[in-house]
Amino acid sequence: MELTLQSRSPEETFQWGQKLAAILAGGDVVCLYGSLGAGKTAFAQGVGAGLAIREPITSPTFTIIHEYLLPTPKRDAARLIHMDLYRLNSTEEAEQAGAADILQEDTITLIEWPQIALPLLTDDRLELAIEGNGEQPRRLIFKATAGDWLCRWRQGEGQ
Repeated sequence: MELTLQSRSPEETFQWGQKLAAILAGGDVVCLYGSLGAGKTAFAQGVGAGLAIREPITSPTFTIIHEYLLPTPKRDAARLIHMDLYRLNSTEEAEQAGAADILQEDTITLIEWPQIALPLLTDDRLELAIEGNGEQPRRLIFKATAGDWLCRWRQGEGQ
């Protein structure tokens, strides 16, 4: 599956995150690519809002991992893990930070700057590249590496 969408504002990027949250389930991994300021955290905040997480979703750039409990478990998911691997330099550092340990059946995982952790991740993941920065519109390019993401996305459009 490959799907390209457009976002004309941070609010719209947030809304695309909410829409994706509607189809996420426990065990899902979403990798977020894009330059600094592209909108990865705005998208993650939309996912958090779509999962009804009440606390602020903030960038874990310095802490690497933020964990949020879902107020009501949803499709076998009890928590959201948001990782930011920007400050790490190797797969070994990503492993030591817990990148492989957080991949659990009851967890939805969002990973910003996932490049160094790819060897540790499941083959069934959704990758999102956000292209653009500044005041220009963004292109959101979703690419599934395996699995039933396209079917799930289409089913979610009816919600």
